[in-house]
Amino acid sequence: MCAPPDDPTTQERPRRYTLNSAWSHWTGEGEPRAREWLVVNYSGLVKFVAGRLGAGLPKSVDTGDLVSAGVFGLMDAIDKFDPNHGVKFETYAVPRIRGAILDSLRALDWVPRSVRARARSVQDAISHLEHTLGRAPTEDEIAGRLGVAVEELHKWLSEIAAGNVGPLDHVVADSAPRTDGADSALDERTLRDHMRSEIKNLPERERTVLVLYYEENLTLSEIGEVLGVSESRVSQIHSKAVLQLRSRLAAADF
Repeated sequence: MCAPPDDPTTQERPRRYTLNSAWSHWTGEGEPRAREWLVVNYSGLVKFVAGRLGAGLPKSVDTGDLVSAGVFGLMDAIDKFDPNHGVKFETYAVPRIRGAILDSLRALDWVPRSVRARARSVQDAISHLEHTLGRAPTEDEIAGRLGVAVEELHKWLSEIAAGNVGPLDHVVADSAPRTDGADSALDERTLRDHMRSEIKNLPERERTVLVLYYEENLTLSEIGEVLGVSESRVSQIHSKAVLQLRSRLAAADF
């Protein structure tokens, strides 16, 4: 006797995918289930980028919202990725995930305009002084250029630090061209190489903070213990270093 139509034994079993077969079924046949499998498989990329960008953000910014925005960036990357171009998907996808999250944060516009204006003022002062002096300016020189006391500059840097979103990730995302394909990966790799070169040319204290934070993965508090300064002071040094990098990347037409 035939099984009734709604008998589970007669229903099609879910296809089992491997990474290669999922890409093949999606790019070759446009199979929706293959796309869903790829989204789930690469979801860790979204959590990684969201966590990196979300570190230090105010509690009012929901990490879940960052992840949701990042998923849209991941899906866009999956839709546009061509495995035949010889670029790793992770390399291709991360900038798009990061861009989608940053776009969502910009839409929230949670950073006060006064803080944005001060960040631009400090960056412009650094750019002018580096061009004039031929070296990285001291905080006294930056404060003098801005017409404020050093203590006030420190206050500004602390406010800027609170408004930064994954500072060096933000530098790359704001500077990198929004294009698709192998050229985009090459552009970002060139940018990162240039940024690493510029980090080596920063004053020792700023360079040390960035290396300990981004390469050794120390927290700002732990870096403060290494340098013998407070966590808030490390945050200020970090902000100054990032603004110096922004200035130098702009000067190099990135």
